Amino acid sequence: MPDPLVEVLVEFARMLRDEGLAVGSGDVLTYGSAVAVLEPTDLLDLYWAGRASLVTRREDVPTYDAAFRRFFLGSAGPAADRLVLDPRTAPATEAILTLPETELQAPGREDEVRVGLRASDAAALKRKSFAGCTPEELAELRRIMRRIRVMPPKRRSRRTSAAASGRTPDIRRTVRASMRMHGEPGVLLWRQRRLRPRPLVLILDVSGSMADYSRSLLQFAHSARRAGGRVEVFCFGTRLTRITQELTRRQPDAALARAAEAVVDWDGGTRIGQSLETFVGEFAARGLCRGGVVVICSDGLDRGDPAVLRKALSRLARLSHRIVWVNPHHGGGVPAALGMLVADPYVDLVRSGHDLASLAGLAADLPRLG
Repeated sequence: MPDPLVEVLVEFARMLRDEGLAVGSGDVLTYGSAVAVLEPTDLLDLYWAGRASLVTRREDVPTYDAAFRRFFLGSAGPAADRLVLDPRTAPATEAILTLPETELQAPGREDEVRVGLRASDAAALKRKSFAGCTPEELAELRRIMRRIRVMPPKRRSRRTSAAASGRTPDIRRTVRASMRMHGEPGVLLWRQRRLRPRPLVLILDVSGSMADYSRSLLQFAHSARRAGGRVEVFCFGTRLTRITQELTRRQPDAALARAAEAVVDWDGGTRIGQSLETFVGEFAARGLCRGGVVVICSDGLDRGDPAVLRKALSRLARLSHRIVWVNPHHGGGVPAALGMLVADPYVDLVRSGHDLASLAGLAADLPRLG
C-alpha cells in the first residue's frame, strides 16, 4: 500500500477518535489491511472497509457517516489534496450516507429483534409504490425521505482557485514561495477551475392523475430546497404556480401545507404544454434555468394541444443544460401517454418516480448531469 494512502487512513482514524469513537491501533491495522486488497480510489470500498473495521457500536454509525462525508466527500476535506478518488462512486456513497434503512425513534431502547424487523420493513417500503401505500406507510416514508440530500449538478466556472495539482501554474503563489526561500526555486504550485452548482428547477404535476404521487414528489422537492443551492420549484395542473418561497419552511408538513394553499388547481385537469409555455415565457427566458437542469415530474397525460407542448419543450431544451422527466408509470407496463411521446426528442433522461428507491436513484443521478 502506498505510504500517502497509509497516512490518509491513519488521519481518518484519528478524526474518528477525536469524534469519540473507540478506535485502537489494531483497528487501524485491520482497516489498512482491508483497503490493501480493495480499490483504494473507490469511495464505496473505503466506506465499507472503515465501517466494518472501525465501528463497533450501532450508535456510532451516524458519527462515522458524518466524519466520512467531511473527510472524503467534502471539497475542502483532508483527503481531497492527497487522494485521487473515483468521482463516479461519489453519488452512490452519498446515497448510502443520507438514506438509512431505518430511523430509530429511541436509540438503545428497542431490542435487536425489533430493530431488525423495522430495518426489513423500511427496506421493503423503499420499493413499494406510493399508490399502494397506506397512510401509516406514507408517513414512515416521509420520515425517511427527510434525510435525502439532493446534490445539484456542478459545472466548472471560469474562476480558479489554489489546488494541489492541475494544468495551470499558480505563478503568483509560486513566486511568493520562492521569495520566502530567498529566491531559491521551490515547488511549482497549481490552480484549477472552481466548481459551481448548476440551477435546479423542479416542475411538478399536481393534477388528478398524479394524486397518488404528488405529495411524495413535493416532499422530494422540499428536501432539494433544504439542501441549498439555486433550487426553484413550480407546480402545475391547468396553470403554473411558483412555490419556491412556500417550501422554505424547515418543517415539511408546514411547508407542504403552505404550498397546497398556494396551488389553486390541485387534483384538477392537466395542461402540460400551456404550463411549460408559461414557464418558458415568464421565467426561463429571463435566465432562471440558464445552464441548469430542469426536472419535470408528470405522467404525460396532457389535455392540451400537443403542438404547444412540442414548442415549449423545444425552447426549454435550448435554454437549459439538461431536461429530466420523472414519470411514475415509466417502465411499469403502462402505455406511454401522448405527452411522453411528444417530449421524447427533447428529454435527456427519463426516470420513474413511483417509489422511494426511484427518487433516491434520481438524487444519485443528478450530480452526474453536470
